[in-house]
Amino acid sequence: VLCGRTDDCPKKYGEKKTFVEYNVTVHYYCLLMSSGIWQRGEEGEGVDGFLFADIRKEVKRAAKLTCNICKKKGASIGCVVPKCKRSYHFPCGIQKECLFQFMEDFRSYCWEHKPVQKIPDEECKGSSQCTICMDLVEQFPLYSVLRSPCCKNAWFHRECLQYQALSAGIFFFRCTVCNNMDRFQKEMLRMGIHIPEKDASWELEENAYQELLQCYQHCDIERCLCKKGRDYNEPDSKWEIKRCQCCGSRGTHLACSSLKSWEQNWECMECRSIFAKSGKYSKQRKRTLATSDKIGGTTCLLEEPSPKCPRQSPGTQHSFLLQSPKRMCQNNSNLELPASNRVAMSLSPMMSNRKWSQRKRHLVKERREASKILKALKLQITTKTTRLNINAENIWKSALKGFRQRSFSPTNTIEIKFTNCKTRLKKDTGASKYHFFQLLMLHLQNSSLFEGSSVKNLSLDFQALRENLYFEAGKMIAVSLVHGGPSPGFFSKTLFNCLVYGPENVKPTLEDVADVDVGETIKMIKYANSLSSLKTIIHDCYEFLAAAGCLRPVTELCDKNMLVDDILNYHVIKRIISPLESFRQGLKTLGVLEKMQAYPDEFSSILCHKPERLSAETLCDLFTIHSSSDVHQVGGADFWVVYLKDVESGESAVALEDILLFATGCLSVPPSGFDPEPTVKFLRIRYPVGNRLLNCLELPITKTYEAFKKKMEFTIRNVLRVERE
Repeated sequence: VLCGRTDDCPKKYGEKKTFVEYNVTVHYYCLLMSSGIWQRGEEGEGVDGFLFADIRKEVKRAAKLTCNICKKKGASIGCVVPKCKRSYHFPCGIQKECLFQFMEDFRSYCWEHKPVQKIPDEECKGSSQCTICMDLVEQFPLYSVLRSPCCKNAWFHRECLQYQALSAGIFFFRCTVCNNMDRFQKEMLRMGIHIPEKDASWELEENAYQELLQCYQHCDIERCLCKKGRDYNEPDSKWEIKRCQCCGSRGTHLACSSLKSWEQNWECMECRSIFAKSGKYSKQRKRTLATSDKIGGTTCLLEEPSPKCPRQSPGTQHSFLLQSPKRMCQNNSNLELPASNRVAMSLSPMMSNRKWSQRKRHLVKERREASKILKALKLQITTKTTRLNINAENIWKSALKGFRQRSFSPTNTIEIKFTNCKTRLKKDTGASKYHFFQLLMLHLQNSSLFEGSSVKNLSLDFQALRENLYFEAGKMIAVSLVHGGPSPGFFSKTLFNCLVYGPENVKPTLEDVADVDVGETIKMIKYANSLSSLKTIIHDCYEFLAAAGCLRPVTELCDKNMLVDDILNYHVIKRIISPLESFRQGLKTLGVLEKMQAYPDEFSSILCHKPERLSAETLCDLFTIHSSSDVHQVGGADFWVVYLKDVESGESAVALEDILLFATGCLSVPPSGFDPEPTVKFLRIRYPVGNRLLNCLELPITKTYEAFKKKMEFTIRNVLRVERE
């Protein structure tokens, strides 16, 4: 009723409050700053002490005043300087850089009479880092830039300070450099920063510090030997997880790093590298089998080498392994093993590594083949355009509405327009479509249509079945794959095989059961060690088995295996046969299911596995370099390759995913590849430019690598930060 806007943005305009019985809606800051109203009531009366009768009077008074900025009626705020007659709305004042003091009499100053920080010219030079967002800020007293009153070299963005104040509250808002509170808060209040009288936001969160009670439990060794996964931890065994003694944020199974006991010290590769560069790392000899101990009967050879220790050549390592069993017997006279067993035990980790590497290469090859198949399917897409207006805060509802509209056709080119809470359309870019499908795949993964932890099977949701949502989900996945979006990557092998080979030809496993109670029931039956205990378990689970149609006469203990198979088949497959058929029909869109059945290995690599992590080599192969002869003379292409290697090794403030996102708008390579193919151009420009419509990365020509790296990091960090905001 004061500013005439419907915006609901608490950080800018304060909390928006609506009182239906009084037909009043106000922004809190509009109310505080209005010139003709005071808090005449108690805190619980009206709107935080502003009586409704006074609000109506203020609205009538403001209706006679015209805003000097937007030229509309209802300007309730006036400049406090006596000779100034300017009036304006609160949002208009923010836009025009007026200053509002949230203290004492809540004064307001127009853009001409607002107070400014008086700073000598010799102290205004160059730029420095804002110590809140860590981005560059010009050292010059502007409306958008403020300097700390207690630290001469501390400069801040006004927006960063305001967000910090709203989060920290009056008890924790202070200078981020020297921790001064009194002088800092007094100056910031004078310069229009609102500091709410409340506790810090992090103090109000329920279980805010719960994560401090959790221990890191994950094996980070490149080739983990544990068959039960990197998160498996069994105390007092070779699969117990040991954390880095320096940082505590990396871990390893004892067996994966050849540690004989939990008490033995271990450092992760990151900490070793830091110590090595600082010269404080004590070089350790790599233990041989002659001095290593056995853990649980298995010899482990995959200790991570020290950064200062050169790796052995393949030939040397092989001869060393062949000699090691003999040394073991010499040092362990009480241990008698056949020679063939000893050699097999020693070679098993190396063979495991070789198989792992072969699987990885095979996966990459299959993904390339899948990309070719999807590119062939992409030829169906016509130039006719269908535009979808998508609300990112309710991705599923808006996507469902778009896919069900009459004008939608899977063969049309899809354009995405994102809307925010203010119903404004974001500028459309080539990355919008990928971002939409990325959000959609993430929603599907966590929706009630699927069940499971890391890998998913279809669940049984009767409401979703009635609304035909399984069909729509399959259709969305098919469209995403063909139109250049990401793959889901969370299908279980059982779900994929049901889609490709038919449910009648698939045998589910215990890992496919997401329901904990059902899983425990199956385990009790599977591990029953006597016929009497098996019959007791069946009697206790009679209702469940009857409902599943799995009751069968049990005369021998071995009958439990058939019973387990029946329960698994019912719970994982028969129970969801209707959702499965509906989902299959959706996947037939654009011929995707037909290709899945013709090329199962290729599609398994993208539907059952997450995209591989980017490497410098991957990006190097992905981007085609277009440059002139003078670029080769100054080493532009070489700078690009070296920079990618620096980013991969962690010697940069950005990640490889950030570079791909900056150039194409994608965090990973889509299964169907990029269209057009990504390119790199070296031009005589000041800073890098990411042209996402053309997937083109335009890079500046520099004389030195240091200048090239500095410009890359500055531009990529700031562009992505602005996009996130």
